[in-house]
Amino acid sequence: MAGLKDDPVLGINDMIETREETEIKDAVIDKVREEGGQGDREMAPMGNSIHRSGSRPQLDLSKAAIQGNSEERDPTILLPNQSDDISHLALDIGGSLIKLVYFSRHEDRTINDKRKKTVKERLGISNGNRRSYPILGGRLHFVKFETRKINECLDFISSKQLHRGGIDTHGWLSEAPANCSAVIKATGGGAYKFADLFKERLGVSLDKEDEMDCLVAGANFLLKAIRHEAFTHMEGHKEFVQIDHNDLFPYLLVNIGSGVSMIKVDGDGKFERVSGTNVGGGTYWGLGRLLTKCKSFDELLELSQRGDNRTIDMLVGDIYGGMDYSKIGLSASTIASSFGKAISEKKELEDYRPEDISLSLLRMISYNIGQISYLNALRFGLKRIFFGGFFIRGHAYTMDTISFAVHFWSKGDAQAMFLRHEGFLGALGAFMSYEKHGLDDLMVHQLVERFPMGAPYTGGKIHGPPLGDLNEKISWMEKFVLKGTEITAPVPMAPPGTTGLGGFEVPSSKGGTLRSDASALNVGVLHLVPTLEVFPLLADPKMYEPNTIDLSDHNELEYWFTVLSEHLPDLVDKAVASEGGTDDAKRRGDAFARVFSAHLARLMEEPAAYGKLGLANLLELREECLREFHFVDAYRSIKQRENEASLAVLPDLLMELDSMTEETRLLTLIEGVLAANIFDWGSRACVDLYHKGTIIEIYRMSRNKMQRPWRVDDFDVFKERMLGSADKKPHPHKRALLFVDNSGADIVLGMLPLARELIRRGTEVVLVANSLPALNDATAMELPDIVAEAAKHCDILRRAAEAGGLLVDAMINTLDGSKENTSSVPLMVVENGCGSPCIDLRQVSSELAAAAKG
Repeated sequence: MAGLKDDPVLGINDMIETREETEIKDAVIDKVREEGGQGDREMAPMGNSIHRSGSRPQLDLSKAAIQGNSEERDPTILLPNQSDDISHLALDIGGSLIKLVYFSRHEDRTINDKRKKTVKERLGISNGNRRSYPILGGRLHFVKFETRKINECLDFISSKQLHRGGIDTHGWLSEAPANCSAVIKATGGGAYKFADLFKERLGVSLDKEDEMDCLVAGANFLLKAIRHEAFTHMEGHKEFVQIDHNDLFPYLLVNIGSGVSMIKVDGDGKFERVSGTNVGGGTYWGLGRLLTKCKSFDELLELSQRGDNRTIDMLVGDIYGGMDYSKIGLSASTIASSFGKAISEKKELEDYRPEDISLSLLRMISYNIGQISYLNALRFGLKRIFFGGFFIRGHAYTMDTISFAVHFWSKGDAQAMFLRHEGFLGALGAFMSYEKHGLDDLMVHQLVERFPMGAPYTGGKIHGPPLGDLNEKISWMEKFVLKGTEITAPVPMAPPGTTGLGGFEVPSSKGGTLRSDASALNVGVLHLVPTLEVFPLLADPKMYEPNTIDLSDHNELEYWFTVLSEHLPDLVDKAVASEGGTDDAKRRGDAFARVFSAHLARLMEEPAAYGKLGLANLLELREECLREFHFVDAYRSIKQRENEASLAVLPDLLMELDSMTEETRLLTLIEGVLAANIFDWGSRACVDLYHKGTIIEIYRMSRNKMQRPWRVDDFDVFKERMLGSADKKPHPHKRALLFVDNSGADIVLGMLPLARELIRRGTEVVLVANSLPALNDATAMELPDIVAEAAKHCDILRRAAEAGGLLVDAMINTLDGSKENTSSVPLMVVENGCGSPCIDLRQVSSELAAAAKG
């Protein structure tokens, strides 16, 4: 990375060395297409009834058929024999808050083309289903309501039709009977209290799950499945803790709801409630409401941020004349008696500031919970304590107070840890109870956390992502993001000749602000992706870190935020142009820019707001925001021009390479791969040269500059493996995976000539590309067309492409006019499972994993 910041020729892609994130393949569409519209009889449940309790409802695929053209991107699938809804919702109805976990299906479905069929046959890939019934890729969302506003919760469920499988814009269950009676899993006392109301308002029955079972199942699942779920919080500093799954148990789970339960967890399904206290979140809210007249829990927490508890609490220094009591380790600022000063002062309630009362009350209850938790951990010899529940609410001061108490009483031996999905343990456990085999069954599949769509601001009646539709998202951004509750977003300025987003101020931190409801921000959407696997050739997944740039370094963070902010207007222009420059596209572009810049401002203020932050996460967030506002491929037309320009000069390059000796050609090919990767549409110099039609000259000039030794230089070992030495003739590699990056010169002039060289030596070649567009990266969907065009100029590529299923119609005329059909090793294309400029090798597509095995 050294020197990149000062080099004007390098664009943004050149500064990105890693890839992260994923998208989905839909197993059921594959199934329907492969079976000719007929569902697998063994997978369909017998009869029409599905037993709800303790088992996951199954899809009845019998007589399933695609409605309309099966080649459409999003064809509607009718399930005529589906007689029951698939549950997509679970609730935890507590005394203070209702927590929902609900599931929505992925909208992105890839088509089952000839390439996929050939890859599956050659690599031995099944449909990827590891169970006896199909799993749909989708998203898990987290939403909360105050219990006293239960009607708002019911309205939310009804508006999204969550009790009937969710609104599906693709009409998946469009033929499902409207009057079928659904059953929803629920836990918490409200599952009993409000059962009749749910039946009356929504026509659903609540299947009640044990509260402790759900809490423990939810916590175990999160700690095993979600990276950066647990963190410590001391003196305002958040640090994520990666816990070895083999060293997770035993631990103490402290759930702080209206009251507090303390649970010793020894394993999956093995736990015991060992203690508790009636002084909890309900105490704080109840007393706070009486003493301050606050109307909500959040309002009470917000008050505490501006409070000074010294006006009410009696401190050690008040007793000892401002001195510490050092003999027993108490500082002057330690609270000796909560609310102690109210005894000696002749004041009425109205004489005290509500802010001070709220803070004093918060500290009293937090210290109490922290101390009791530590004493129970000590009782059972536990070093690790996890705190969850909506009392914490992502509130920094609450976490600091609990952490201080645990650290103080344990003398640093025990550690207080918190969970990012703290308030949703019960709801998540209830959701998981739909699964036939519980936690382990769900753990087979990979979860990818993505950021909340567009609400880095508090305020407004927004109950969690995603908002209902595109217009709703845009309207929300227009209404709320002009100025946030606590942070002002970068303000768009509109110079002439732009889409109205000509420039953005670099996001800057206000500093010192504690948010009262950070939980709405800290929790992203969990994407369930059934086709993700660990890359088989990864040496040690536990030690692997995909982010090569450390954004915990403030200078790096500021630099990259500046790069992304300055790049934003240009990206918006490209995105709008890719959609025809319509007024609708401009409105969406404006909304995207506001969302993304607001997220940058949020992360600049608190880099750990959405979990551990790396450059890959930032770039992934940008792509996610683009897709949220229906910009499928912002660089579509640019990539097409790049590819055409590169393909036009490919024959000259191949002739040049073929005229060289083997050794010279091999070095030139590797130099060419390095040189071609410099080409980037983020670079103005390259763009100007492209327009002059001198792409081959730029490529050759760049190639000639690749003087050895390179920063990573294993060429001599590679050359000996490829060409042998003396009289020792090498065996060809069985298969090579070539991870391709940018469209245009990178793939056409860099990677394809290298692929051609490997093929002519008898090596199978697999081109690995993005599943979804990101900047100007080539995608697996685009590569077959690029290869087909290149194959018109090269017999070697043509035969390999035919063998790999990349050519729809085999070309008959070869370059020399003959009609030989010499068999060839295949040239194949697989997707990497990624929709970002960076890749995370812990989560790649099953296609790529299969290609790497052996």
